[in-house]
Amino acid sequence: LPSPIPCSLLQPVTPELLVSPSSQDGDLGSECPEDRGNWTGRLDFLLSCIGYCVGLGNVWRFPYRAYTNGGGAFLVPYFIMLAICGIPIFFMELSLGQFSSLGPLAVWKISPLFKGVGMGTILIVSLVAIYYNMIIAYVLFYLFASLTSDLPWQHCGNWWNTDLCLDHHVIKAGNTTFPVNITNTISPSEEYWSRYVLHIQGSSGIGNPGRIRWNLCLCLLLSWTIVYLCILKGVKSSGKVVYFTATFPYLILVMLLIRGVTLEGAWKGIRFYLTPQFDHLLSSKVWIEAALQIFYSLGVGFGGLLTFASYNTFHQNIYRDTFIVTLGNAITSILAGFAIFSVLGYMSQELGVPVNQVAKAGPGLAFVVYPQAMTMLPLSPFWSFLFFFMLLTLGLDSQFAFMETIVTAVTDEFPYYLRPKKASFSAVICIALFLMGLILTTEGGMYWLVLLDDYSAGFGLMVVVITTCLVVTRVYGMKRFCRDIHMMLGFKPGPYFRACWMVLSPATMMALLVYNIVKYQPSEYGSYRFPAWAEVLGILMGVLSCLMIPVGMVVAVLREEGTLWERVQQASRPAMDWGPSLEENRTGMYVTSLAGSQSPKPLMVHMRKYGGITSYENTAIEVDREIEEEEEESMM
Repeated sequence: LPSPIPCSLLQPVTPELLVSPSSQDGDLGSECPEDRGNWTGRLDFLLSCIGYCVGLGNVWRFPYRAYTNGGGAFLVPYFIMLAICGIPIFFMELSLGQFSSLGPLAVWKISPLFKGVGMGTILIVSLVAIYYNMIIAYVLFYLFASLTSDLPWQHCGNWWNTDLCLDHHVIKAGNTTFPVNITNTISPSEEYWSRYVLHIQGSSGIGNPGRIRWNLCLCLLLSWTIVYLCILKGVKSSGKVVYFTATFPYLILVMLLIRGVTLEGAWKGIRFYLTPQFDHLLSSKVWIEAALQIFYSLGVGFGGLLTFASYNTFHQNIYRDTFIVTLGNAITSILAGFAIFSVLGYMSQELGVPVNQVAKAGPGLAFVVYPQAMTMLPLSPFWSFLFFFMLLTLGLDSQFAFMETIVTAVTDEFPYYLRPKKASFSAVICIALFLMGLILTTEGGMYWLVLLDDYSAGFGLMVVVITTCLVVTRVYGMKRFCRDIHMMLGFKPGPYFRACWMVLSPATMMALLVYNIVKYQPSEYGSYRFPAWAEVLGILMGVLSCLMIPVGMVVAVLREEGTLWERVQQASRPAMDWGPSLEENRTGMYVTSLAGSQSPKPLMVHMRKYGGITSYENTAIEVDREIEEEEEESMM
């Protein structure tokens, strides 16, 4: 393909005397490719980040992790890991995205040698998006099933039930004075989930998935249609949808919480959830679990944060937004624990069993235990509908982020060809991922979902985050990165952030990686153990994202000239056009590095546009002076 014609040759030349200062300034940041666009509302970015981070894991993973790792005592390592690992890496991702206005692939202009990190990120996000939307399809299935006067998983006696089915309503109506042995029985909700929704009895294992479940297939198609319609116009459309999907779950969560704590036996569950067991803090497993919860809950490394930040204006206060989102996410997790365990406490009292016998994590909580608890409440279809609608909104805005990450990453790589056709390209991606997800709608689809969940975003994601941290601080340079943030926000990150970026965050991530490898356990679903070939396939999924890094290095080195060491050095340096995307924001070392640059002094652009020097122009002057002083020192 011929190389694109420079922008300066495509733009009509107008005599300077005929151009007013305002119209002249308006064209200074224009580009040939269609504009990427920005968030259209003040809260679009903040709500998108909250919606992305606050997802299904807050409801079905955090409460269970808390009670199994010391109850209230778990909050100590949780908040320490949030400070060491979560907040610093979160801020780093936002800073990279906002400074460059580039997606997770193009952002590696910061050091082209490591572009494979971006490719690894896209591979991970694509795999996660496939199975995450299947979970949303399950939620839709239950949402429609709740639109009835009598919940279908409320009683035994349906065609899918077995002789082991035990209905708690029958026990309660019988007023039995002796304790009922429920160890060898199955609840109606569990049989509804496994034998009707999944129809897992039709599959003998992961190698024999059985037939497609057409009702699940239609739910998956509907979930992909919803996602596509919401990301149709990029952040301009998804940024408006999140005003509902990021806020409405809180309303439902509060309603479920109020209903939960007013139930008889609720405090039994809450006491079980929060009773501190400080002896657990001496176990390394608890600290690792806390770090894992932070790592996956905030969604660092998936590229979503970087993508969202890339649509910000250059001086958006992401420092403030970092603390709002990370602390808000933590508080939401704790609140969700109250809503879940208050209902589990009531359920344990109704069944006459300890709380730990009804408490589960993951899909088991969302599709078996909580639906069963709903059947014990008056107006059970109403509460069931609310619960699944909350899960739907929690899942959707996380899925928006995954899709926006993939689309933005690729369109930023080919802006001339794909950006004008972004809606069509988004449709192609959605259709491709839907077709790849069809295996999840089969009778043995749950086995494939568990495999994807266990391996797609495991050690590969940690390798991506560790590499990003090391490249930014060691290869690009901590001093230069802090100067970029100073240029953007008007202040440099303090010692806390620098210490975390340099030592604490990478060291914690390395500990997580080693722990995951040493404590590796084969996947299982209930009593089903996965065959060896499935384990190998899962490990390959994780390894493939890591292999993208050396592949990217080889490609980058081959594009350079000179000896091998010279090529490596050249490829590790930032690309010529690395820096702020708008010419008016480029200062110091970034002034002349923008292709087709017409103005050698962006500061003058600011002065003409705003009629004076603002705090950000003062920052630009400070940065320029600092660079000049460093250059003088190096010359001496």
